[in-house]
Amino acid sequence: MTEQPRRVAFMAAGVLCLLAILVTQMALSIRRESLTWDEDDHIFAGYMSWKTADFGLNPEHPPLVKLLATIPILGMPLDVPKLRNRDFKIEAFLDGKEFLAKNATGAMLFRVRMAAALLTVLMALLVFLAASEMFGPAAGFIALALVAFDPNLLAHGAFVTTDMGVSCFLFASVYAFWRYVKAPSPWRLALVGIAAGCALASKHTGILVFPMLALAAAIEAFRNRKWRQAARLALALGAVAAIAVALLWACYGFRYRARPGDLAMNPPLGEFVGGLKPFGRAIVSAGARWRLLPESYLIGLADVLSVEDFSSTYIFGKVYPHGVWFYFPSAFAIKSTLPFLILLILAIVAMATGKLREWREILFLSVPAAFFFTVATCSRLNIGVRHILPVYVFLYVLAAAAAWAFVRRSRRWAWAVGLLLLWQASAPARCFPTYLAYSNELWGGPSKTYKHLTDSNVDWGQQLKAVHEYLDARKVTSCWFGYFAGGAVDTASYGVSCRPLITVETMWLGEETDIPPVIDGPVLISVGTLSGYEFDSGELNPYRQFQSLQPSAMIQYGVLVFDGRFQMARACALSHTQKAGNRLGAGQLDQALAEAQAAVSADPGFFGAHVTLGNVLMRLGRPGEARAEWQTALELAKKLDPGVRASRVRRIERKLAAR
Repeated sequence: MTEQPRRVAFMAAGVLCLLAILVTQMALSIRRESLTWDEDDHIFAGYMSWKTADFGLNPEHPPLVKLLATIPILGMPLDVPKLRNRDFKIEAFLDGKEFLAKNATGAMLFRVRMAAALLTVLMALLVFLAASEMFGPAAGFIALALVAFDPNLLAHGAFVTTDMGVSCFLFASVYAFWRYVKAPSPWRLALVGIAAGCALASKHTGILVFPMLALAAAIEAFRNRKWRQAARLALALGAVAAIAVALLWACYGFRYRARPGDLAMNPPLGEFVGGLKPFGRAIVSAGARWRLLPESYLIGLADVLSVEDFSSTYIFGKVYPHGVWFYFPSAFAIKSTLPFLILLILAIVAMATGKLREWREILFLSVPAAFFFTVATCSRLNIGVRHILPVYVFLYVLAAAAAWAFVRRSRRWAWAVGLLLLWQASAPARCFPTYLAYSNELWGGPSKTYKHLTDSNVDWGQQLKAVHEYLDARKVTSCWFGYFAGGAVDTASYGVSCRPLITVETMWLGEETDIPPVIDGPVLISVGTLSGYEFDSGELNPYRQFQSLQPSAMIQYGVLVFDGRFQMARACALSHTQKAGNRLGAGQLDQALAEAQAAVSADPGFFGAHVTLGNVLMRLGRPGEARAEWQTALELAKKLDPGVRASRVRRIERKLAAR
């Protein structure tokens, strides 16, 4: 074997080895983790899209990743729940919960997760190819090693969610466009369009592929100052958009209607967009009127726009009722590995000192990443670093290029880069199997992550297997569980029989709870629930008392265990308030009154209990008493945190003014 073939063989072996390590880490991790918050929803929707061409389940996300992930289960004999024409979000979540619980969750879940992991493997391979082609094979290996041992990419790499899919295809689109700019050809242009279409069909943020490519084209045209080339690039982007939109339509079977046959969306698109701000409503309505995009995609786009308006944020132990500009910069600093951050600093130094001079490549990597990060920072949806995973993919190539640039100048840098790579390789081991909870050493590591961040940064409900093992080892037969994915994931199918504590999710999905004023432990609380961010305010968090208590145990960095006897006035009141609202909706006025009175009795300081009691009294034809309860609720609401006070006060004042 001559020198060149031998070098190619060694390179191929090295790449395959790193990819095998990547896959092994993901496979070992997901075997130890239960369903996460959204997965049963995605899995059921993907399966039904194949079997019945129904894209009206889980339209919040485009279908590509769901379709790819569910291919391995299409031949399985599965028990499919009957659709009940509920609100489309409720329908998909509850049917997905039933679907997974009935059909051997473990075996099916491993299959679909490993299918989803193929997109992560593809992304890693593209990172190697891009870094190798742009900066040389050594840079390619450094980039691939960084990706293979990144806890954030490992955490989401095998989940049946959309984040890794859009990360893969956004990077693929820019990489393919860079290759087209270097050597234009119809085939390379078609490849850009296909990659962009896959980005669109993976997640709604995939739409950012168009401004990302436009920025790259504008910079290329400005650097060369050739108007003919600028015109050619503009035409190329037009062709890319046409191919991408055609591919998106193909993923929906070239059908506008979201649902097949006589099935209709609940609520319909026209009604759903009513709550959007005028500009968003106009855009989505125009798309529907002219049928520019599939109905399901437009509903999902409307959902993304609406969620931003009411999503709260938790960071550094504080709850904000809205997004904050410093969320993603902070999450990036907390969740990124220190070797990666050091290499980013080296990249800045390398560019400033001229050690890294490939400016076309630098701009193609840094500008799309900076644009995506800026859009995320301006967003009001702050629930996880997973929303900026595309940024990591671009920056890993840039970091690897800088590392190799230093090594080329002085072999002494090889030792420093080697040590940084070893440090990177150790990061996943320190949080296995729960890569999701990773935070770097400066922030206390995975056991402290929940003190700074919440939701998919640490706790996505994936700990049920470990919870079962913990309870079994302690021989616990009676317990309470405030589970972050409560209502969406069936805990009993994992052998966890704790009585449920009320959460925002259980209320939203209609799962009623019976919580007495005092309970005996052990009490298990997911850190996502403990943060209270979904209640919009720390004051409204029914589990606030546990934040100052020392837990008896921590399970997979995401579930805290408390032993003892605990006063649960607010949780008890919330439980009765929910039931009162349900009984009122069903016209069972006497039962509603009893539940509302029980809520006020359990926690007289909870404004929500007084609001509900006032609602019931008004329906019973007792307006004077109803107004008295609303007035009490108003005074209590005025004492809330400033961030949430105004909205609560306005709602109650409208009730008083209308009566």
